[in-house]
Amino acid sequence: MTVPNRADAAQPVKLLALGDSLTAGYGLPEPQGFTRQLEKALAAKGYSVTVINAGVSGDTTAGGRARLDWALADKPDAAIVELGANDMLRGLDPGQAKANLDAILKTLAERKIPTLLAGMFASPSLGKPYTDKFNAIYPDLAKTYDVPLYPFFLDGVALQQALIQPDGLHPNAQGVAIIVERILPSVTALLDSLPQIQKTADQKTTEKPGG
Repeated sequence: MTVPNRADAAQPVKLLALGDSLTAGYGLPEPQGFTRQLEKALAAKGYSVTVINAGVSGDTTAGGRARLDWALADKPDAAIVELGANDMLRGLDPGQAKANLDAILKTLAERKIPTLLAGMFASPSLGKPYTDKFNAIYPDLAKTYDVPLYPFFLDGVALQQALIQPDGLHPNAQGVAIIVERILPSVTALLDSLPQIQKTADQKTTEKPGG
């Protein structure tokens, strides 16, 4: 039995990363941004994946919702949704943010696009009523749509000054590397659920030695 090499797929899997500046790679050279670092990390694991950078700096959940159809024109096989940080930073209504994310996940579900939801936590400075309502958005929606949840996109990076750019908000290249390292198992689990990944793995495992 041979080890499946997912990079042998005829066509790379297209993974849509719909998000804000954290996805877009704000303040970083393109190779150091989230989508390129993720693509490189997946390749190192044997996955042939094109990560589509659909991150727009400053975007709120409303912005992501408004451009979803445009983002889906690339016909992705799977998606990561990373939105909500700007809603929180602007103190926008968590109920509206939830409605926007709900609409995004509903569309993705209708199009049968497996999705990983990346969560965000609200700053405690916004007060407990706001943070409680905001922080509940992601687990609630993940349960509603039965999608995997990565609870906090900035896990291991938030509040770590050495991993943040001088603006105090966005991760530097080292910070992005940590984000990618931590989210990678969730992303590979998402990819492993895809029929074309399973088919490629099955073909490799049934391949005869020398065949």
